[in-house]
Amino acid sequence: MLPYLRSVIAANHFYMSPPLLKRELGVFGATLMGLGSIVGTGVFVSIGIAAEIAGPGVILAVGIAALVAVCNGLNSAQLAASHPVSGGTYEYGYKYLNPWLGFTAGWMFLLAKTASAATAALGFAGYFLNAVGVADRTYLILTALIATAALTLIVLTGIRRSNIANTVTVSVTLLSLAVFIAVGLPEVRWEKMSALQNDSSIASILHATALMFVAYTGYGRIATMSEEVREPRKTIPKAIILTLVLTMLLYVAVAIVVAGAGGDKFSLQTGAAAAPLEVIARSFRIPGVSQLLAAGAITAMLGVLLNLILGLSRVWLAMGRRLDVPRVLARLNPAGTTPYVAVVFVEITIALLILVGDVKTTWSFSAFSVLIYYAITNLAALQLSPAERLYPQWLAWVGLAACLFLAFWVEREIWLTGLALIAAGWIWRAIVRQSQRN
Repeated sequence: MLPYLRSVIAANHFYMSPPLLKRELGVFGATLMGLGSIVGTGVFVSIGIAAEIAGPGVILAVGIAALVAVCNGLNSAQLAASHPVSGGTYEYGYKYLNPWLGFTAGWMFLLAKTASAATAALGFAGYFLNAVGVADRTYLILTALIATAALTLIVLTGIRRSNIANTVTVSVTLLSLAVFIAVGLPEVRWEKMSALQNDSSIASILHATALMFVAYTGYGRIATMSEEVREPRKTIPKAIILTLVLTMLLYVAVAIVVAGAGGDKFSLQTGAAAAPLEVIARSFRIPGVSQLLAAGAITAMLGVLLNLILGLSRVWLAMGRRLDVPRVLARLNPAGTTPYVAVVFVEITIALLILVGDVKTTWSFSAFSVLIYYAITNLAALQLSPAERLYPQWLAWVGLAACLFLAFWVEREIWLTGLALIAAGWIWRAIVRQSQRN
């Protein structure tokens, strides 16, 4: 009788408390996931763009962006610890601020990550075409569109990358960058960097900092893994800081090679900007570096693009359920595994940005949007009660001020367009919610 009662109690407990994911990740595992989320389009594309703007000052921009990212990362971590739900700042805005700011956060996330996805697609196309020896840049947009369509089909089938695939991708990427740094450092012309140092104005460094900040923002995935991390309140902050420190050191080394060895080997024309590191690596005395770098870039950016399509479609799904966007975007396939309308809609929006064909424009727009998103994150962190707060409140103030300050150092037409799209989003939300009530 006793064994029977125990089985009944266990069964009831199962249905009342659904099983949680097993806590298997320590600091090392969480850090590896963070690196896999961060190292991609940022290092392979944005450093080239930032170096063109700030010259050797890009090295300082990388460091400043890392400090801002640490503030935002820690505030994201304490928000995730106090309100562990999917949706990130979209949900934090609803809980700690108001529905309009929550919507704005979700809206800016969609704009930022759609622009990042377009940048990843164009970056993949640039490295792929260079790797196969196609010099005609007219194929850049077509290749990017084909890659986006192919990955969309994969997402529609419900296939996701496993942790093993993530580890392989990270390993190939880090190996290619390590070789690029090791071979490129001896090529650095230090005297030329010193001569050009005066050309790096404060304005150009701040502009480059805004662009480089986006290259760190993959740390958000660490904060969302609290259910799978051992001792999350201790492990997540450690993993975020370790990830950002390692990423900063990697970015600084790459930036030194780009600024010191790159010289005038690339420009911000569409073709070169899509694959700046590979263009530089071709001039190295040791052969094979450009091919290895291209392989690392291709795997990294395909993984980034796939994850962005997945993530964007899920945010559209969440916002559709709240009626912040049309309800049709929350529609699932018959098996209930994929929000197929949202996935197709994401592909269309990414394709429209790819047609712009300018990597600098898509990345700059992503920078403005993600800085506004994290400004709302820091604003939400300021509302945490003393019992919920893990870190000093001044971290949230620093993060908020830095994000708002840097957001308006991108090109004027970019942030003006961003402000106009925020207003358009508010109008759209009001119309959608009103029509859903009728």
